[in-house]
Amino acid sequence: MAYTFDSWGDLHDDENQSREPGWLSRLGELRVFAELGALAPAIPALLAAPRGDGHAVLVLPGVLTGDESTIVIRRYLEELGYAAHPWKQGHNWGPSRELHEKLRARLTELHERYGRRISIVGWSLGGIFARELAREFPYAVRQVVTLGSPFGSDIAVDGTRKPDAAARRRVPPPVPCTSIYSRSDGIVSWEACREDGTAQTENIEVPATHLGMGFNPLVLWAVADRLAQPEDDWSPFDRAGWHGMVYG
Repeated sequence: MAYTFDSWGDLHDDENQSREPGWLSRLGELRVFAELGALAPAIPALLAAPRGDGHAVLVLPGVLTGDESTIVIRRYLEELGYAAHPWKQGHNWGPSRELHEKLRARLTELHERYGRRISIVGWSLGGIFARELAREFPYAVRQVVTLGSPFGSDIAVDGTRKPDAAARRRVPPPVPCTSIYSRSDGIVSWEACREDGTAQTENIEVPATHLGMGFNPLVLWAVADRLAQPEDDWSPFDRAGWHGMVYG
């Protein structure tokens, strides 16, 4: 399906949710400080994560944030040998024609520089952008990993539902897609973050806050595990052993 700016206009729906998180979930976002505190002790274990082939990874931030919010995940991926890249678009103020063109150019530049497909990791709204880029440029995208991205949301900013737009976004792009989400997300509806089951999609549940997705140790490990897979040989997340105890 062709990818047009009109479809980006529909993305304004995505910062709303099909079901608003309750006040307890919102209050639970304060756990972000515990997640931050858990990062340093987890570093030795995180550095033992699976290592891939060092391909390039583009990391897209969530709404109202910029590359400063993704510095932990990018530095971590660099330690594992990946060529991790920021989006370089300033703060994420939401979809626009200008941003659409700049992200197209950013992906194309990295694809041409490395001469191979690029993985994209997107946090919240950044994950929705990642899926749309992969929908338009599947030949340039190796896989997509989203972190708390409500691509299944169906309520418009003005309160008018747009189920057709939500249904279109929920259809995964033709590349492997992993959704990492949390049932205790206090910002977006976790139900809207789940991929429909296909041969190339999966969902990994983590005990995380929305605000802490970019530095939660379990999220970082899951991202590393997914990126370590050989190109064109994708398989679902293996929940054997300790994975089965800590990942939903």
